[in-house]
Amino acid sequence: MKYSSTVTSSRRKCRKAHFTAPSSERRKLMSAPVSTELRNKYNVRSMPIRKDDEVTVVRGTFKNREGKVVQVYRKKWVIHIERLTREKTNGVSVPVGIDASKVVITKLKIDKDRKALLERKRGGKGDKGKFTEQEIQAMENVD
Repeated sequence: MKYSSTVTSSRRKCRKAHFTAPSSERRKLMSAPVSTELRNKYNVRSMPIRKDDEVTVVRGTFKNREGKVVQVYRKKWVIHIERLTREKTNGVSVPVGIDASKVVITKLKIDKDRKALLERKRGGKGDKGKFTEQEIQAMENVD
């Protein structure tokens, strides 16, 4: 079902928009989920991945491996993680590209821009759906 009349739902157009996206859009498309502890701390589900974040791989042959992000290779839609390398037939070790969605961010590198992004994304989520003690008492005394 189409929700917005201004956005196409054509598979061909969506794929073209995805694969020809500029680097600025790829940053947002290459987001990764945030670990449970960080989710509780910042009230944010996912973040665009960046260079010095610490991540854990959750899918594939390198599952459960941890490390720091060495490079976000937006052109190839992959990230490179320290100590995740393969040896080529000529003996040279090369970093293995991991898809950003297949990792979980366990530690964020926070600077002023990242802090501002967290504040924006959090928005009004702070205590959404949580009732205070006074509200609970007031609801019990409604009858």
